[in-house]
Amino acid sequence: MFFYMCIFLFSYFLIKKIINAFYNIGLQYFILFFLRITYILLFFIYVLFLLLEVTFYYFWNQESKLNPKLNKMNAKFLRDKLPFFVLAAISIAAIFVPVLPNFEDSEGAYNGADITWVLISTALVFLMTPGLAFFYGGMVHRKNVISTMIKSTVAAGVVTVIWITFGFSLSFGDSIGGFIGNPMTNFFFKDVSNAAPWSLAPTIPKTLFALFQLMFAIITPGLVVGALAERVKFTSYILFIILFSILVYAPLAHWSWHPEGFLFKMGALDFAGGTVVHISAGCAALAGALVLKRRKAHMEGVEIPPANVPYVLIGTGLLWFGWFGFNAGSALGANGLAVSAFATTNTAAAAAGLSWMFFDVMKGKKPSVMGFCIGAVVGLVAITPGAGFVGIPQSIFIGVIAAIISNIAVFYKQKSTLDDTLDVFPCHGLGGIVGMILTGVFATKAVNSAGNDGLFYGNTDFFLTQLKAMGIAVAYSFVVSFLIFKFINLIQPLRVSEEEEELGLDATQHDEKYGRNPQKG
Repeated sequence: MFFYMCIFLFSYFLIKKIINAFYNIGLQYFILFFLRITYILLFFIYVLFLLLEVTFYYFWNQESKLNPKLNKMNAKFLRDKLPFFVLAAISIAAIFVPVLPNFEDSEGAYNGADITWVLISTALVFLMTPGLAFFYGGMVHRKNVISTMIKSTVAAGVVTVIWITFGFSLSFGDSIGGFIGNPMTNFFFKDVSNAAPWSLAPTIPKTLFALFQLMFAIITPGLVVGALAERVKFTSYILFIILFSILVYAPLAHWSWHPEGFLFKMGALDFAGGTVVHISAGCAALAGALVLKRRKAHMEGVEIPPANVPYVLIGTGLLWFGWFGFNAGSALGANGLAVSAFATTNTAAAAAGLSWMFFDVMKGKKPSVMGFCIGAVVGLVAITPGAGFVGIPQSIFIGVIAAIISNIAVFYKQKSTLDDTLDVFPCHGLGGIVGMILTGVFATKAVNSAGNDGLFYGNTDFFLTQLKAMGIAVAYSFVVSFLIFKFINLIQPLRVSEEEEELGLDATQHDEKYGRNPQKG
């Protein structure tokens, strides 16, 4: 009863906050009066429902009522219902947000070509999330394919609701000391559709800018899944997505991409998410792998064959295709910079895929589909921070060196006790780190006048700035993510039971199957 009262009060005060923020005093009285009447009726309906539910349990489930495990059952009952009621409270609150007319571009600031390109780029970046699901899903054991894929994909739902409610405000709202945005600036997308364009994207609507940035926020927690695959509970990972998006992603996005962010003002360059997306996800993956500890199969040295290599190839294709929107779209316009970022993205991916494959062959292995695909993704990661700052020829070197470093890191990781299931830290974490460092080396104002010249062109100060920004991002992402995982593990188990791990997470967590369901024979 207390739990549901808390939910009622939470939704009531959330709606009241919206009314006070959006409506004038004259309307507030009538709307609040209507709101109170509505909530009184809802309360009486709930009490009636509760009485019926108690009656049902009394007559039909008396045995469980006398069960000594009742408290544990109630805790599970509340935990299972909490996500729905929180979403319900937010959805009810959203009803009271006024719909305002779109911003009138009376001065002709909007550019049709820029809007078209960023719209396409937004869709391309979204496509990367199902691409990532295929990429990861094809690599794990066949009994864990669906559970791995859904953990990446469900971020599209969770992060979108957070972003519309207050996530965009935390990332791009009025800066509080250069560290975080004011969550009330664009609360429930207040002053977004009806506002002037974002200062760094003056030719597109602010709503489009917000949606483009949303796609980056969606895929970032999805990347972490690969390190925790085959042993993390679905409900625990949902909670991780929420806390990571608020406490890690939003601050890093604000620091790096908001004009008042302290890394932005420091002069650090991150064109499309080397720190914000890949370093944060890679370091969170490392933290999660350390907290979750090793899988049983990993401790026993059992080699797990990939469930579906064609899935990996399909996922790589979707990621590569979507990355054109990820990087070239970050130019925020249909211009020469977008073309340059498009070219560096493709070139680095191609060079890295070949580098990984040829390096494997040099070590005595056969050229493999998995090797080329993983290498290509590492190249895409490494070029991300410098896609709009480095030259096209230099992107070949960035791709080649990043693939070699990640390949070596994977080799030594496999000899260690670290159980990063799909090598997220060696590929995304180190890939992002290498990309940030090499942006500090090869960046040039000849490509982007808003950027800087790197170490290769004699600018030591900028190179040191990149190192400092990279170090801050690594330390912050790892420490906060580690604390998030520890906190979640305190309130509910992070990992499944040994029996569930043995049966597979598809069956035990989702009651679904890829091929034959081991639980249903």
